[in-house]
Amino acid sequence: MSIMSETQISAMTLGKEKDEYSSDEKITITARFSLTGGLRDAFNEKNWTQAYDENDNTIKLKYGVKLAKGGIRKHELGKPIDTYRKASIFWTRNPKLVNPMKDRRIWVQVAKNFEPFIALTEEDVKKEFFDFEEKFTFNASELGTGNHKISAEAFASWETHPYIKKGDAKNQSDEIEISIN
Repeated sequence: MSIMSETQISAMTLGKEKDEYSSDEKITITARFSLTGGLRDAFNEKNWTQAYDENDNTIKLKYGVKLAKGGIRKHELGKPIDTYRKASIFWTRNPKLVNPMKDRRIWVQVAKNFEPFIALTEEDVKKEFFDFEEKFTFNASELGTGNHKISAEAFASWETHPYIKKGDAKNQSDEIEISIN
């Protein structure tokens, strides 16, 4: 058994539509991040088949993102996201999904916000399950006039499965700055 790398939240960025807002505008900040390392690496067709054979047909990935402004005493902005994604492992006859030469045909459907996605490649399944983009919208008046530093914190957790032990990951984005006039 090879040593797995630790699962982590990486490539965490915050995006803004512009640098300056007037106090009557709405602000949208987009938080993007990926889950990389052990869990992502272990989430592959070989392990889906093993999990399916062991009647372990779903994995739930709980995750959340909080947006905050300020230095020492952080003030939450917008509504924090606290939700989950679910991947369901299933048997299929669909030749687009699996190699028809294989005797077992196990694949995965990912549900994001309860909407099902079936990707055609293992890599795309991983992108659907482990890459995140969440939008926060709030009124500029919540910040008040002046310059504001904004950062985000993300977390993810999962239970034990045949291919991975229970775990969690956390990370914080770099700050971005916006000004309200």
